[in-house]
Amino acid sequence: MAGVTDRPFRQLCRQLGAGLAVSEMVTSDTRLWGSRKSRFRLDHCGEMAPVSVQIAGGDPEMMAEATRENVRRGAQIIDINMGCPAKKVCKKAAGSGLLRDEKLVADILQAVVQSTSVPVTLKIRTGWCPDFRNGTTIAKMAEDAGIAALAVHGRTRACGYRGEAEFDTIADIVSRVKIPVFANGDITSADRAREVLDYTGAAAVMIGRAAQGRPWIFREIAHFLATGERLPEPTLDEVRKILLTHLGELHRFYGELMGVRIARKHVGWYLKTLANSESFRKTFFQIENAEVQNASVHEWFERRITRGAQAA
Repeated sequence: MAGVTDRPFRQLCRQLGAGLAVSEMVTSDTRLWGSRKSRFRLDHCGEMAPVSVQIAGGDPEMMAEATRENVRRGAQIIDINMGCPAKKVCKKAAGSGLLRDEKLVADILQAVVQSTSVPVTLKIRTGWCPDFRNGTTIAKMAEDAGIAALAVHGRTRACGYRGEAEFDTIADIVSRVKIPVFANGDITSADRAREVLDYTGAAAVMIGRAAQGRPWIFREIAHFLATGERLPEPTLDEVRKILLTHLGELHRFYGELMGVRIARKHVGWYLKTLANSESFRKTFFQIENAEVQNASVHEWFERRITRGAQAA
């Protein structure tokens, strides 16, 4: 979710029912933190507690130093990324690429946990490839090292995002460790969240791609798990308000030039959930001005709302 779960999006998800929102992945090489991308990723000003910062890297000492520095900057939870399948991450012996080297995993876990007093969590996949699913072994190592909670994506690194997530490995992990386990992968609705929790025995579910353009999925899941009742889909007017709020925060956080560009992908995700939006999406992607972006979104929704009222 790098490039997606920036501060504006995290804040929106928390407001709409997410219990915890973890930061974008930050390199453990503090020498690179002066880059523009890292500066934005390290900005947690005004963020709702607890502030969870995800770090990635393959050197135990660098991971420990990144932990200490992030805590100094206000991190209240450190999350270790051993789940990202991206080639550019794995080729640097980071992300899910670490799952091949259990000794290095153990060294990193020990170094990070011992470097701080704040809780440390871990995100993994079920293994390196379908023939080498060592997620349960890694989970036991994590528990022994003092990891506070574990998130598991139901695919191996080799699977990327292809095929369907499998939850047998996650259920096995849950049965073998005492720390909380969060199930992740292909959870796109409240009903699916309930099914996965029942099947795996996990303590919670983690939502990633399903929240793109649908940040209200968190309140839908939370309400259904608490009451057994399904919330209605948000009205067009509510979607408009959520989207305009999100746009405004993106423009303020990144400034107009970057904010306008980053807003395009988010608006594209929102509109993908709405029928007959293709033409407007193409037009929107050409807009270079924040004020015009806001006005065009407002007007497009207004036309649809008016047509709906007239049809009724």
